[in-house]
Amino acid sequence: GITWDEGVDVGGPYGPYRQTERLPIYQKYVEQLLSSGQAYRCYCTEEELEQERQMLLARGEMPRYLGKCRHLTPEQEEAFRREGRKPVIRFRVPSGENIVVRDLVRGEVTFESDGIGDFIIVKSDGIPTYNFAVVIDDALMKITHVIRAEEHLSNTPRQLLIYRALGFQEPVFAHISLILGKDRTKMSKRHGATSVVQYREQGYLPEAVVNFLALLGWSPEGEEEIFTLEELCRQFSLDRVAKNPAIFDLDKLNWINGYYIRQAPLDKIAAMAAPYLQEAGYLPPELSPEEEKKLLLIVAAVRNYLPNLASIVEHVDIFFAEEIPVVDEEAKKVLQEEQVPRVMELFAAKIKAAGELDSERTQKLLKETAKELGLGGRKVFMPLRVALTGKMHGPELHDIIPILGPEKVLQRLRQNTGLSL
Repeated sequence: GITWDEGVDVGGPYGPYRQTERLPIYQKYVEQLLSSGQAYRCYCTEEELEQERQMLLARGEMPRYLGKCRHLTPEQEEAFRREGRKPVIRFRVPSGENIVVRDLVRGEVTFESDGIGDFIIVKSDGIPTYNFAVVIDDALMKITHVIRAEEHLSNTPRQLLIYRALGFQEPVFAHISLILGKDRTKMSKRHGATSVVQYREQGYLPEAVVNFLALLGWSPEGEEEIFTLEELCRQFSLDRVAKNPAIFDLDKLNWINGYYIRQAPLDKIAAMAAPYLQEAGYLPPELSPEEEKKLLLIVAAVRNYLPNLASIVEHVDIFFAEEIPVVDEEAKKVLQEEQVPRVMELFAAKIKAAGELDSERTQKLLKETAKELGLGGRKVFMPLRVALTGKMHGPELHDIIPILGPEKVLQRLRQNTGLSL
């Protein structure tokens, strides 16, 4: 995944990196704003603020603080303190100004200062608010670009006022569209997994998730959709980020993840898939060399069908079950075709004489059977597939048969055809 080059875990030149450890730094800039008159202490109670809010709503106006404590005298402040009131600190928003946010994605967005109201920068417990702390952190840590969700666009005029009041260099802003579900509503649990941990637990590969997320709201040049992290770093540019919301398409994620599963080294995918098979009871907690070999063969056989690694348990019953009954009506009809006894007898004879099997040797036996009987491939391969797996579709026969081994192959052919082979 994407790694960071400074922060809580790795340190860096602009620490500390936890806001709780930066309180003295914030206090310094709070005092600067208080001294310059660009901030003030507010002693309004929750009840008073709620009354003000309801009054504004009744007038059809957006709720905001109207500045009741803007011009308190020292004597008034002292009286409030004697009552036991603990003040918050508010930023003094200038009136009658247009605050222009120049956004790399959305262009110029204008906010009227009169609609903002004097906002809190320090709570009554002395802890700075998000809008204040993030400005101090970003300015002192030399942040040049702030790239975040469009939900934060409304915070930006407040942050710009603080940048300007303290004389800080303003960063470049880019507000990325939200990710919506297929029904074009905000992503939630009803759309499926919503956290990275859940996708990891379901067997989505990190490189696939990064690739998929990069394509949400950003369009590369050309038609290519598969990118390594290095390629994404080279090609990504904010001028190709869309203003419209991105749609989270699980089918697309499954397609991308399936591609990475197919392209990854077989031993890597087998190691990642093993816990799902162990949890389902198909494999023991500790694998013997023989079981490890079988696991590799199974993963090689089924990985073309996997949207994620957790789904492997839906494809492996054919390799472990003692009996595989044929329940599908169309599949039953296949086993009733007139050539089936000849196919089963000849192929069974070849299996008995073959000894140890691998994919290449099995493929040769299948072709020999069809050729000697003078039959097309489907007339031979489909009855064998149904008799061995109970299904008309699935992994390649020449991959399935070596995993089952001669004894189990013969057992299933007998069980599902009723022939004495």
